[in-house]
Amino acid sequence: MPNSLSIAHSLEESDILILIPTYNNAGTLRRVLSEILELCQCEKTTPSKSRVLVVNDGSTDSSSEILKGFENQISLIEYPENKGKGWALRQGFRFAIENDYRHVITIDSDGQHYPEDLVLFVEKIKECPDSLIMGSRDMKGAGAPTKSSFGNKFSNFWFYLETGIKLPDTQTGFRCYPVKALKKLRLYTRKFELEIEVIVKLAWAGVPVHSLPVKVKYDPDERVSHFRPFKDFTRISILNTYLVILTFLWYLPKRLLKKNIWKIIKTEALRTDESPFRKSLSLGFGVFFGILPIWGFQLAVGIPFAVFTKLNKVLFITAANISIPPFVPFIIIGSYGVGELMLGKSNVPLPPLSEIELSNIHDNFLIYVWGAIALAIIAGAITTLTAWGFISVKRKITT
Repeated sequence: MPNSLSIAHSLEESDILILIPTYNNAGTLRRVLSEILELCQCEKTTPSKSRVLVVNDGSTDSSSEILKGFENQISLIEYPENKGKGWALRQGFRFAIENDYRHVITIDSDGQHYPEDLVLFVEKIKECPDSLIMGSRDMKGAGAPTKSSFGNKFSNFWFYLETGIKLPDTQTGFRCYPVKALKKLRLYTRKFELEIEVIVKLAWAGVPVHSLPVKVKYDPDERVSHFRPFKDFTRISILNTYLVILTFLWYLPKRLLKKNIWKIIKTEALRTDESPFRKSLSLGFGVFFGILPIWGFQLAVGIPFAVFTKLNKVLFITAANISIPPFVPFIIIGSYGVGELMLGKSNVPLPPLSEIELSNIHDNFLIYVWGAIALAIIAGAITTLTAWGFISVKRKITT
């Protein structure tokens, strides 16, 4: 067991609140709470400045009776009707904000986390104050259910797509939030999906994000999960759809503008952990999807393809932007030209270059579609070969 006095001192010194949301976890609640209090040597001296807050989210089992035995050591928020884990967390966040805490460490009451790992969070907070710190569980080593491992990988992918940040565990309940940043967020969800909403919005706000390896235990005899696969997965999917739309309409362009986009592209192009051919393929397929006649859906189709085939996402998206408005007239004219050659037709009536728009495509539709597909293949192949030669030569020069 880590030194309890040093942890208790660090909790007080760093203004850390330990937040435990609970709902019908009477089988594990007493043990989890006892271990945390023993470790932190917590004693509630005032109603507001306890180091431990429990939010009882409308439990219908014996949780309320268990919590009465700790009333002199904890702060407690409870209400009669279950409203969801997200709602419970939001009540805890509000408590932390109103009582001037600097950090909130959340830990689940179902017994899967080891309270002794709090010492790891305390040390990480000293190293990285005012950051989002995510406990990373070893899902395979702990024998996590297959659906939990799949759900976590699925969540990790969407978090990366929405923020550009890779995390090994985005569904952990063992995490640390910076209260200063929480004050500025508008949170809307109330169930499990809030744990995704809050970390994405913190990342968008520029809060540093760190991963911290922690132990985890999956005991089928004592662990009670309230996750409802269909309803909660649907809620999370709807939230991710909303967040992805916001990402591409606003936060991705904003993020790129803050950085030197050309420097990023150059860095990705010259990274030595990828072969020149794979980088070239990323650019070639980006051009291919940018020209492909699926206007409005190039990235929606292309990005999952790039992820599945493990292409370089930065180079792929950069090349796919060949379909931005200034280039559209040239793509349409080129598609018609190739389509004429393929189908043996000529004299396709086109307006002046300055007046060409997507609406012009309805005339001679088949010529355009077949021509665009062929042009996408040709342009993608030329881009791949050209980039392959350039990157290979550039890499030899720089090394």
